[in-house]
Amino acid sequence: MELQIESKRYNPLLKRTEIHARIVHKRAATPSREDVRNLIASEFGVSKDLVIVHHIRTGFGWTVSKVYAKIYDTLEDLKRVEPEHILRKHGLIQEEVKEGV
Repeated sequence: MELQIESKRYNPLLKRTEIHARIVHKRAATPSREDVRNLIASEFGVSKDLVIVHHIRTGFGWTVSKVYAKIYDTLEDLKRVEPEHILRKHGLIQEEVKEGV
């Protein structure tokens, strides 16, 4: 997989870097959210826990995906801004297990 950054912008109010990128994945399926998080984290030299992948979009039959991701300065900033279902989707919080009635 090859990561091509289209735009990168720092948002000082939310303390995050917002990234629009393209991922070229020749002869492979659309990359998973986890693969994209690892790729972006290694490219920018940050922990993958600070990376939130908002969306991955691939056209039918295409080998290029468009990605929108956010890299937060700290884990506290990330948890303050992102909704709970996004944190659960990225494995940053555990779902509460309720006892049977």
